[in-house]
Amino acid sequence: MKFGKVEFCHFLQILALFLCLSGMNQAELSRSKSKPYFQSGRTRTKRSWVWNQFFVLEEYMGTDPLYVGKLHSDVDKGDGSIKYILSGEGASSIFIIDENTGDIHATKRLDREEQAYYTLRAQALDRLTNKPVEPESEFVIKIQDINDNEPKFLDGPYTAGVPEMSPVGTSVVQVTATDADDPTYGNSARVVYSILQGQPYFSVEPKTGVIKTALPNMDREAKDQYLLVIQAKDMVGQNGGLSGTTSVTVTLTDVNDNPPRFPRRSYQYNVPESLPVASVVARIKAADADVGPNAEMEYKIVDGDGLGVFKISVDKDTQEGIITIQKELDFEAKTSYTLRIEAANMHVDPRFLSLGPFSDMTTVKIIVEDVDEPPVFTSRLYSMVVSEAAKVGTIIGTVAAHDPDASNSPVRYSIDRNTDLERYFNIDANSGVITTAKSLDRETNAVHNITVLAMESQNPAQIGRGYVAITILDINDNAPEFAMEYETTVCENAQPGQVIQKISAIDKDDPPNGHQFYFSLTAEAANNHNFTLQDNKDNTATVLTRRNGFRRQEQSVFYLPIFIVDSGSPSLSSTNTLTIRVCDCDADGIAQTCNAEAYILPAGLSTGALIAILACVLTLLVLVLLIVTMRRRKKEPLIFDEERDIRENIVRYDDEGGGEEDTEAFDMAALRNLNIIRDTKTRRDVTPEIQFLSRPTFKSIPDNVIFREFIWERLKEADVDPCAPPYDSLQTYAFEGNGSVAESLSSLDSISSNSDQNYDYLSDWGPRFKRLADMYGTGPDCLYS
Repeated sequence: MKFGKVEFCHFLQILALFLCLSGMNQAELSRSKSKPYFQSGRTRTKRSWVWNQFFVLEEYMGTDPLYVGKLHSDVDKGDGSIKYILSGEGASSIFIIDENTGDIHATKRLDREEQAYYTLRAQALDRLTNKPVEPESEFVIKIQDINDNEPKFLDGPYTAGVPEMSPVGTSVVQVTATDADDPTYGNSARVVYSILQGQPYFSVEPKTGVIKTALPNMDREAKDQYLLVIQAKDMVGQNGGLSGTTSVTVTLTDVNDNPPRFPRRSYQYNVPESLPVASVVARIKAADADVGPNAEMEYKIVDGDGLGVFKISVDKDTQEGIITIQKELDFEAKTSYTLRIEAANMHVDPRFLSLGPFSDMTTVKIIVEDVDEPPVFTSRLYSMVVSEAAKVGTIIGTVAAHDPDASNSPVRYSIDRNTDLERYFNIDANSGVITTAKSLDRETNAVHNITVLAMESQNPAQIGRGYVAITILDINDNAPEFAMEYETTVCENAQPGQVIQKISAIDKDDPPNGHQFYFSLTAEAANNHNFTLQDNKDNTATVLTRRNGFRRQEQSVFYLPIFIVDSGSPSLSSTNTLTIRVCDCDADGIAQTCNAEAYILPAGLSTGALIAILACVLTLLVLVLLIVTMRRRKKEPLIFDEERDIRENIVRYDDEGGGEEDTEAFDMAALRNLNIIRDTKTRRDVTPEIQFLSRPTFKSIPDNVIFREFIWERLKEADVDPCAPPYDSLQTYAFEGNGSVAESLSSLDSISSNSDQNYDYLSDWGPRFKRLADMYGTGPDCLYS
């Protein structure tokens, strides 16, 4: 008869319960045979009730409380006078005791993995007095284990690596499973390992869980990763045991077991001859199935006719061999090169030398292509010299260039004017002879760096460049002069022979042996009685006094001409004037004031004279101001009489006319004939104001034409008017057209700011306007006032 897993567990529980009950019966039997004794005084009373350790089976699934054991004391006669109490861990909540019989029961399901034992205390009390009849005693209830926990891999899933090509039995990784059951009781926690997935490549030790390789020569390049499933089973792997699994990912790590190999035995590349030095010609790569450091290679040229022309290096990222140019290529000199290149692993594993050799060879042929090259100069830099005294057209030197191509096209020369902006030099287009085009000055520019262009006659786009450095040789063409502007002073109390100034000279020339200057006074100053000059023979000279008692009142400034000669060939000289001021000095000889006017003015004029002069000047100024003021008052501006005096003035008068129906009071024709040209009158002001001349007669035509003609006439009058402002000005015309026979009589339309206009024409309008004419008219005697 076969048991299932659940049936087997129940069977074990019943068996354990049976053994426990049998043990307790034996304990009760032993306790019934023991005889308690009593000891008076301080003697220790022997405990009259004993019991063995209690056991209770975990995971009890019954509905009734689980019987644990029985407490009994010899004092208990069975008459109910003794009661039992229980205290400690789980008392009353998990474990209960029958106070009459001492039977202990468990009321809850227990789990040994949560708590393996409980410590409790038991005591027998007299029911009447509630006093203990026995000393309190401690006992332990142990939870008896059953196989209710499967093994678990706490560190799973696992990852591990093992080198490829490892021998059989190479350790990969150890896996460990943990079973929570009691390892001291039965086989519930005894685990064995087995492999469920990963065979035949790997195996596992049943007891230790160590995973090992099971096949030799596993190749990473064929398969680099494996997934294993490991099982751990308790009960020593017997049927009915519980199990757990985990996964293990095993990666084969690389070893250098693959030598490099070129995909091709030969390569060919075409490159133009104009390719610059250090340019990349080609990239080649040897294949290596390994990775990382095991695939690192080095390349070298081992043979061929291009050893000095080309070089090869390795690209660390791609492990390619990079062929570059070391020297310029020349199709006319050599049209092709052949290179033997070797690629080898840098890190070779001695264990796999039998798989070698770990290097490979290939042939690279490089074909040089012809290109149309620019002319080439015979020298990269030409150095020439010329004297700064050279005449225009002097030959300085010659440059030469040729066409390197097979056609050998003729070359024409020119100077890059960006390098010769002042056009100091010329070059013969055919011969390359450089000559001077202007006078040279070394002091302005000592070295001229020019660029000469050489271009092919057949292809002017091909231009070669040569560089010429022209050094200007110095001649003695600059006279010496003072090194600086000297501020020289002499004290009034200076003594004879006193040094007042040390001078030096400079020369713009640059003689090969350096400058040597000679100082002296000019012939006319050599015999002066005030100062002398001493040449120090070190390109300096000292100015000394010849007398004492200098006075600013007599002479405040002395001019001393100094003659300076250089040592050039021929020598040049110059006369420089040293200005010496006489100053008032303190006791230490420090100049305090050098102003001579302070003495001159008091010597010639007294204080009263100065005051008189100032008073005269002020009187003249006042007279000039009065004259200007009077002239401005007498002078009146001249203006032309206008046909209307248009002002922004309101004139109030109480004399009323008879209206338009009153034709007797004044001549109506005067109002109707307002377009009569009047004599022009000169302006009485000088300000740029509007000029009004007589208005031309207008015909009865549309208003827009009238306005246009009106403005046009005003424009012509302003053009011919000599009194009009000679500048652009804005002129406003308050012309209303000819809608009214009398036109506008209001003074509100006036645009003039001058109220002194001529209103004499009002007298021509009749007796009604005579009063206005008297009020505003100027009269004939005021026209030119």
